[in-house]
Amino acid sequence: MQKYPRVSIQTSDFNVAEEIAALRAQDPRVGAVCSFVGTVRDQTAGEPGRIRSMELEHYPGMTEKSIEAMVDAAHAKFDIFGARVIHRVGLLQPLDQIVMVAVISAHRGESFQACEFLMDYLKTQAPFWKKEQTPEGARWVDARVSDDAALAKWGIAASNG
Repeated sequence: MQKYPRVSIQTSDFNVAEEIAALRAQDPRVGAVCSFVGTVRDQTAGEPGRIRSMELEHYPGMTEKSIEAMVDAAHAKFDIFGARVIHRVGLLQPLDQIVMVAVISAHRGESFQACEFLMDYLKTQAPFWKKEQTPEGARWVDARVSDDAALAKWGIAASNG
């Protein structure tokens, strides 16, 4: 049984070690943990120092529900014991952590696949809106074709058309 929410949307930073320890503590059968942490890059198109800040927006309630459905899909597709998704919103600076996905299972293969699946799903389907501040001004960031292709490998068509 979950001791805390599987999904957290928050403005505050997170401690990866604490989050993984809490996830592992839920199930003594855990033999593998896979995690991914995404950060704000300090570059745009390979030019260092171009992103001054990033602002992420979401619809409270709808975003959590959407990501919960993604976690349910990961449980249905892979033999995993648990997953934790944390996504930050608000104003972020270069090198800040944005997202963490952690998955526990008996064996590494299932954890690796479920973690990648969840990230591919999040990148294209989670209802977040991202705006970057650069020296040229602000711009909204769209999903990339490569993100849609990553999701397609799991048999899921992107709805970003």
